[in-house]
Amino acid sequence: MHVAVTGGSGFLGARLARALLAAGALDAAGGGVGELSRMTLIDQAPGPADLTADRRVTAIRGDLAGLLGPGGAGREAIADADVIFHLAAAVSGECEADFDLGIRANLHGTEALLAACRAAETNPVVVYSSSVAVFGTSGEHPLPAVVQDDTLPNPQTSYGIQKFIGEQLLADYTRKGFLRGRAIRLMTISVRPGRPNAAASGFLSGIIREPLAGLRAVCPVAPDTEVVLASPAKAIGGLMCAATSSDQAWGGRTAVNLPALTVSVAGMADALERAAGPGARALIDWVPDPAVARMFATWPARVQSARAARLGLTPDPDMDSLIRMYLAESRP
Repeated sequence: MHVAVTGGSGFLGARLARALLAAGALDAAGGGVGELSRMTLIDQAPGPADLTADRRVTAIRGDLAGLLGPGGAGREAIADADVIFHLAAAVSGECEADFDLGIRANLHGTEALLAACRAAETNPVVVYSSSVAVFGTSGEHPLPAVVQDDTLPNPQTSYGIQKFIGEQLLADYTRKGFLRGRAIRLMTISVRPGRPNAAASGFLSGIIREPLAGLRAVCPVAPDTEVVLASPAKAIGGLMCAATSSDQAWGGRTAVNLPALTVSVAGMADALERAAGPGARALIDWVPDPAVARMFATWPARVQSARAARLGLTPDPDMDSLIRMYLAESRP
């Protein structure tokens, strides 16, 4: 079994790669378990040292669209892959600030990957990481109180639009028999370790991570803002489920909404205080940012996914559990 991970040097991609390598095998689309003998990580950043030290791992560095073009260094790896996890993307804040970057990374990169799969004629399983940002509210199409499996996407950001286009392209390539596509819509992941990224939702990790380290953090939205979250472990579980479910169990070409924990930002601060005391909570600076607040006002705050439940996926129980997981992983 050869697995390729685009965005394999990023937080989620590297975490997924470690989980796959530790398992040592994968049951691709319910077709039978195969030993994981090769893994290719494709990213603009260098591969993490612990991953590239594994003899099964090859890291290819560069722009995805360029690497997968004619004669590109990544084209052979994609042609030989049984399962491809497509995680490479520019994040929400980057796409709003730099429209061309979002089009290049999220649209052209996805188009190049799908075209390379078609040209290879190997019918790989392709797991596409989409986002809850495909949903939004507008005057002519208000967002329902609870997003369900049949809620119509109505993205209100460049990132959300690019992700939804990717879903539709994947569905059509699947319909035509070029590949077996599985799209999942990730919730905001919290608590992310490491440095902040350029995602508009990055503060939803920062207001926990930084105070736990004794650092100040800015919250740009009102305390009563409700958000949908998932732990890193739940996100990885969703990606693995997408890769391993049979066609019958997966149930169609449309994207699956992953289960979500709904919590207010004030509720997150309450959980932080329970974990680390009032001094940690006092390190949060509540500084409104109208641009971020407008973006969050268009995103769902409650998601109910019967389809994900049928696949055995469940949400995190509470914010306290997310903080406990982060603390357990960040301790030496």
